[in-house]
Amino acid sequence: MLALTAAQLDAWIAALMLPLARLLGLFAAAPLFSNRMISTRVRLAAGLAAALAILPALPPMPPLPTDSWLALGLLAHQMVIGIAIGFTMRLFFASIDLAAEMVGLQMGLSFAVFFSPQTGGQSSVVAEFMVLLTLLIFLALDGHLMLIQVLVASFEWLPVGQATNAGGWLLIGRYAAVVYASAVLLALPLVAVLLITNIALGILTRSAPQLNIFAVGFPVTLSVGMLMLLFSLSMFAPFAQHIFERGFRAIDEVMRALM
Repeated sequence: MLALTAAQLDAWIAALMLPLARLLGLFAAAPLFSNRMISTRVRLAAGLAAALAILPALPPMPPLPTDSWLALGLLAHQMVIGIAIGFTMRLFFASIDLAAEMVGLQMGLSFAVFFSPQTGGQSSVVAEFMVLLTLLIFLALDGHLMLIQVLVASFEWLPVGQATNAGGWLLIGRYAAVVYASAVLLALPLVAVLLITNIALGILTRSAPQLNIFAVGFPVTLSVGMLMLLFSLSMFAPFAQHIFERGFRAIDEVMRALM
């Protein structure tokens, strides 16, 4: 007859629950995994399956009594670390979203909004298109698998039970400036062309006051914006790959700062 002691049961539960808490934190904040179109049950099932798959590659977990406050604190700490990893990558995805919002505003499509399942709010059609394209490129580059690989490596950088440095959390906040700079660089060519178009329309209106700028300006601005967006799609994938690489380097810097 198979007999289990309380110590063995606590060790088995700790070996599963601690990695699962960090993995679920990643799923709660990382792009693609945190998409609200995916139900909570599916995310929990995917997190459990991923946790079972990565368990053989993880270092041994410290045994701890599961009915203590220490276990609850460790679970919360592991979840916060997973959220930090996912949120760092999510910041770089936000730069593409912000750039698309800038372009949509200059094109005059800021009023055409849809519900975005990625953010849980409303976004313009240009932003929704760019976000979906970014997610497809992220999947094509196996970015979701790289995130899980980074999570597995984080158990070596930050073993369970090790205290984290406050400087790492401050470093995440500093990446907000990087997000804005990347968004401006991505939107700058299209915004510059649309600005020149608006200046030309303004000069045309001054020279011909009888011209209805609202009837002419919007189709011209929209057409120029669509053409520039079409021409820039060939360069979008390399830029998105560069954004992803910077995101993974940022995760590495954050993890090292937390050590």
